Parts: sequence; structure tokens; C-alpha cells
Amino acid sequence: MTTPIPSFFDSSRVGEVWKVDYAARADDAKTFALQHGLQPASNADAKISLLLIDVQNTFCIPNFELFVGGRSGNGAVEDNIRLCEFIYKNIGNITHIIATMDTHYAHQIFHPNFFVDENGNHPAPYTDIHLTDLQNSKWKFNSELASQFNIAPEYGQQMMIHYAEALEKKGKYALTIWPYHAMLGGLGHAIVPAVEEAIFFHSIARNTQADFEIKGDKPFTENYSAIGPEVLTGPMGETLGTRNSKFIEHLLEVDRLYIAGQAKSHCVAWTISDLLDDIQAVDSELAKKVYLLEDCSSPVVVPEVVDHTDAANEAFNRFAKAGMKIVKSTDEIK
Repeated sequence: MTTPIPSFFDSSRVGEVWKVDYAARADDAKTFALQHGLQPASNADAKISLLLIDVQNTFCIPNFELFVGGRSGNGAVEDNIRLCEFIYKNIGNITHIIATMDTHYAHQIFHPNFFVDENGNHPAPYTDIHLTDLQNSKWKFNSELASQFNIAPEYGQQMMIHYAEALEKKGKYALTIWPYHAMLGGLGHAIVPAVEEAIFFHSIARNTQADFEIKGDKPFTENYSAIGPEVLTGPMGETLGTRNSKFIEHLLEVDRLYIAGQAKSHCVAWTISDLLDDIQAVDSELAKKVYLLEDCSSPVVVPEVVDHTDAANEAFNRFAKAGMKIVKSTDEIK
């Protein structure tokens, strides 16, 4: 069953930050549910879930810290217009929505202040730090941070070397220094208003609670994937982060899981890759339950600096070969 897009939705404002009128949207949702005969999600014959990866201002609003423009230059905004329309048109089909939220503090391994060179300068955003850079002390752990983490400065550097070495062994991207982004308590951390409004509207119309999953708040590891950090343990076996089993457990409970979000080349691709690992450990047939909304995600592209489009497409091709379905937001849910 498909439903019309509510009249309050304004696609021209999807790339802006504004206050959601919850009271008005709740009234609208109740009326909409009556008009279209929507039942509580708990009564649905088929359980169809939507997983939204990091659809936050920091990645999705132009001029915010890490806007994902893709090759079009306006990728995340265009993606979110289609995503909102997908939610509204399929509000009678979608039974559950999960939104992950990249969540950061000032002092984390991928932010500039974590490292210094011999002159005390911090690496510029988009600097890749390789194992050799740490071994030859081109970049060193910022010793002024050691006391707050209850470690010796020398051990901080040992942790950085261990971390970079672990990334190389796994064949991962090099440790990348990003602009400060998705800062907890800041505007960038919040879900894009137009998408948040659609999530809230769905919750009221179908009488179901949306879930919000925090990720990326551990200081000594990157956490592109919503399922697990890039490196789990430190040099002495200490825990840097833990793997989240919620998503494979959720997949076992639903009939379909649609996935969208930002960025296609990083947090989306790595979440799907980790989910695929969990699927193959449990039952490879579960991959057939996963639907990837390819027109609701864009790759990281920084003109004249980096373009991850091809890597993102290669990842999606791998997911399709494993049994996942690559679909568009306009495709009918049958």
C-alpha cells in the first residue's frame, strides 16, 4: 500500500535546519492514519524495517562540517528528499525505523587535536596517518591528553602505532583525520529536521517507537560501522570498543530491512559489510532480506582531494553478489 506525501512536506527545506512542530505533526499523523486506514505497526502481517545511517546535519546540510555532496555536489540533500518521500509513500508498509547517530567529542583519534608533529602542529583535516608516519614520529600522540585517559604519553604513541598496524592488517582505509563533526550537544549531531519529522510522523501514524543508536563515542577507535569499531583491542588487549549484535538480531525478526544514509562510501558501506559478516556467520540466506536504497546514499567526494565513488559502487556490487537487493526509493514495496 502506498500513501500520498503529506501537504506539510516541503522538499525545498530538506537542506535547511529548522524546528519540527511536533504537536502539529502529531495531529496530522492521527488524521492521516484515519484517512488511509493505517493500523498499528504491531498488527502488520509483514515486518518491514528501515535503517537510517547517520542522517545528521553534520553530513547532510550544506556548509556543515562534513557535508556529503557526492559527485553532484548536493548529494545528501537530494538523497534525503527521496528518503522522506519514500517514508511518506510507504508509511503503511514500514513497521519500524532505526536511526544511527555518529557521536563525537573533541578528543578522539580521528580529530586533529589527537596528534602533533615535532613543532606542535596538528594534522589538517583529511590527512591520512599511516603506520610509517607514527613509527618515524612524523605524527605523535598528543601527550597533553595522556592524563585524561590515565595513560603515559609513551603508551599513547604505542597505542597509535598498534592501531595503524591493525588497520593495515585488515586492509582498511588509513587512519583519516576529519574536521570536528557530529559533536555531541551541537547542531551537527542532530538528525536532519525533514527526516526527523518523517520519523516522528511515522511513529505517531503507526503507533510504533523509533530507535536511535549512538555510535562513534569511543576515543581510541574509529567507528564508521554502526555494528562495530575498526579496532576492538589495544596493545595490551584492553577493550577499545565492542561489537553491536542488535542489527543481526533485528534482521532475524523482520521480513525486510531497507538501508539508507550517509556516507555510502564509509558509514553505510562499512555497516552493511559488518552486517554481511554477521549474516554469513548465522545464515547466508538472510542477505536476501536486505534492500539497499541506492538513491538515498552518496559517497564522500572532496573535489581535487578525494573521490570515493568507485569504492562505494564496488562495495554495493559485492553486497548484491552476496544476495542483497539494490533498489531505488521509487520501487514499489510488494
